[in-house]
Amino acid sequence: MRSELIEPPVQLRELTYAEAAREALAQAMEADERVFLFGEDVGVYGGAFGVSGDLVHRFGKDRVIDTPISELGIAGAAVGAAITGMRPVLEIQFSDFVTLAMEQLVNQAAKIRFMFGGKASVPMVVRLPGGSGTGAAAQHSQSLEAWFAHVPGLKVLQPSTPHDAKGMLLAAIDDPNPVLIFEHKLLYKTKGHVPEEPYRVPIGKAAIRREGTDITIVGSSIMALKAQAAAERLAADGISAEVIDLRSLRPIDFTTIAESVRKTHRLMVVYEGVKIMGIGAEISAMIAESEVFDFLDAPIIRLGGADAPIPYNPVLEKAAVPQEDDIVTAAQNLVRRGEA
Repeated sequence: MRSELIEPPVQLRELTYAEAAREALAQAMEADERVFLFGEDVGVYGGAFGVSGDLVHRFGKDRVIDTPISELGIAGAAVGAAITGMRPVLEIQFSDFVTLAMEQLVNQAAKIRFMFGGKASVPMVVRLPGGSGTGAAAQHSQSLEAWFAHVPGLKVLQPSTPHDAKGMLLAAIDDPNPVLIFEHKLLYKTKGHVPEEPYRVPIGKAAIRREGTDITIVGSSIMALKAQAAAERLAADGISAEVIDLRSLRPIDFTTIAESVRKTHRLMVVYEGVKIMGIGAEISAMIAESEVFDFLDAPIIRLGGADAPIPYNPVLEKAAVPQEDDIVTAAQNLVRRGEA
């Protein structure tokens, strides 16, 4: 009797967040000659955070381009290249420096498709390493994503996992609109399973990272990971937390948030950006203006960054943004308040 051939199990690859983003860039450049990467130190140096790595050796200096230190010039060149049919991916060395490129991103990239009645498009991607936790102080540690989520014509993403770092970058490169991807600096070395083949993660669709019944915790980027860790601790305290990873700030997946709140009756939004005028304010307002408001058993909680620049001192830096302990305590208080 002949034995049956048993295929070995498929081995799931693990990549870091940075490696996953690099693979997305390589696959996009291999598939489409219009795609090119440029920015400060993205070439021979391999990127300020090592994301571009050896791409310059694989694709040459004509497609992985080191630029002068001029964020305004880089952004303007990207807009021009995109309008003429190219698909530029530009890296701003630190997201804080995007302030120098606001004119091109907000007044040009975001408006051109509208102003030309859809006859022109701006298919460009801006990668923005941001966030605190590296001791880089006030001018290199900000979370500015809410600024751009306010602007019609721009799409704003915050992948939290290596899987999404690859899939959302590929989706962004395909998109006919300008897309800003905020990559938290502390995530670059995190690891996760990433398929080798190209794939796309839909823009505008949140992910339910953990199901729960007592409270909905909404976050993105590194805060989605902190929320998941907090949910594990809350479970030990008898609190079932549902964790939603936004992934996309604009467009935002209000449907997933609303369905969760209908189930849990409590909502907390966690974000690293300054609490005032942040993404949590928008989500809170969306819930308050909808029929979902009637399902709430307790006030909505916004857990955001302090109304202050990010300090250099490591103790103060940590205190300036929500941490896992803060999420646990706030969730416990909210659930108990709702039960009172």
